Amino acid sequence: MQSLLLLLPDFSLILLGALLRRTWIDNEGFWPGVERLVYFVLFPALLFNALASVRIDPASALPLVASGAAVMLAGFAIGWVGRPLSGLSGMSFVSRLQCAYRFNAYIGFALAGKLYGVPGIAMMGGLCGAMVPIANILAVSSMSRHGQGSVVRELLRNPLILATVAGLAWNFSGLELAGPVESVLKRLGDAAIALGLLAVGAALRWGDAGGRWIGSVWLIAVKLMILPVTAWVVGGQLGLTGMAFEILVIFAALPSASSAYILAMRMGGDGPGVAWLISATTVLAVPTLALWLYMLRV
Repeated sequence: MQSLLLLLPDFSLILLGALLRRTWIDNEGFWPGVERLVYFVLFPALLFNALASVRIDPASALPLVASGAAVMLAGFAIGWVGRPLSGLSGMSFVSRLQCAYRFNAYIGFALAGKLYGVPGIAMMGGLCGAMVPIANILAVSSMSRHGQGSVVRELLRNPLILATVAGLAWNFSGLELAGPVESVLKRLGDAAIALGLLAVGAALRWGDAGGRWIGSVWLIAVKLMILPVTAWVVGGQLGLTGMAFEILVIFAALPSASSAYILAMRMGGDGPGVAWLISATTVLAVPTLALWLYMLRV
């Protein structure tokens, strides 16, 4: 019960976003504009400020990054095992396969900040920033075999990667942010979580998932149940403890991200099917995340 109460504020914002989209603010241009604002301005400001202002030990961060990479690759490989169950064409399947390993960083940042404050945001941000290139390489390279797309282009214009590199560079330079600049970044970051979660809710889509239902169930199970178990085992084997171990498991248990839908549409994939899976993992993440938080005793 305590774990569910911990998740309640964040998932209430997601629910509010869904209700606003369907009952009051239904302008088709509004919510994509909000998501672009969060994705390109607010979220990078939050990530840069967190990474630039906390102490980072590269030696202790390496096992976390290695564990995260193992989790991502496991999601791709285990998700691929379910291809015979899907009843889909190659492009439709690989576009949906993203939902087995991509992660919703908005929810991850919200939970990390609530549980651990700025150090948690910085650790989750560093982990997400390091995993974005892996997620994009896996997704773009697999879809490029059936459609079109450039891995390099997707990486170079990803604001999460750019903010991570800039924040780490500033941190390692030993410079301090000027007071007014830090205040502006903090205010932008404060807006990122709330607006990001509202945008997640507004992006929820339902309808016919297409393909065989067992294929969709497989990908959902991989993302919400198998990957956290993988993270638990891998993190323990690599010696992660405390906040780093908990951040890794929470990261692995996050629902799929809207970026999977955006990339699928951009590269001619199965957009509606991906949107359905994102929505399903987001809703089902309420009980599954509560379970993993209970298991972690956080």
